[in-house]
Amino acid sequence: MDVTLARSVGLSAVARGDARVLILGTLPGERSLESGKYYANPRNRFWSIIQELFGIPHDLLYEERLVRLQENRIAIWDVCRSAHRPGSLDSKLVAGEPNDFNSLLSSHPHIELVCFNGGKAQKLYTRCVLPKLLRDFASIRYELLPSTSPAHAAMPYDEKLSCWRVILGSALSSSLVPTTS
Repeated sequence: MDVTLARSVGLSAVARGDARVLILGTLPGERSLESGKYYANPRNRFWSIIQELFGIPHDLLYEERLVRLQENRIAIWDVCRSAHRPGSLDSKLVAGEPNDFNSLLSSHPHIELVCFNGGKAQKLYTRCVLPKLLRDFASIRYELLPSTSPAHAAMPYDEKLSCWRVILGSALSSSLVPTTS
């Protein structure tokens, strides 16, 4: 590892106390960190998928998108609190320090589904978070979803969207209703 590489520090969790679904990335990319906004790269398909699933227009002000997302009881965060990573590619991420999931899951007891936005997030969570959870969160279901990153362009958008519909299944079973625009 290049010791001169700066350590990137992630963003705070976006979550209300009644959240049912937690979407986890690895660590925000450079553009997101610079702007302080999740999924700020316009080529990332996250907000487009959220628009399709919940009717939250991707061109709304960021703060309004977050409010609407939380109204649908969806939380977003990242597995890593910080890490060394040149650029924005998850494959370049090293020395990741996990976020405090014991605190988050304890303070958000309604979370029943954790969705990983890509395989790297799932691998890091499995390796760095699961062994350190203090309580048995056995009732939480986990789903690996295809990354919305522009680096994962091999999968067509419609196929990604189809996979991401698992959130709706949980949302509907939790009495959540997609917002309308």
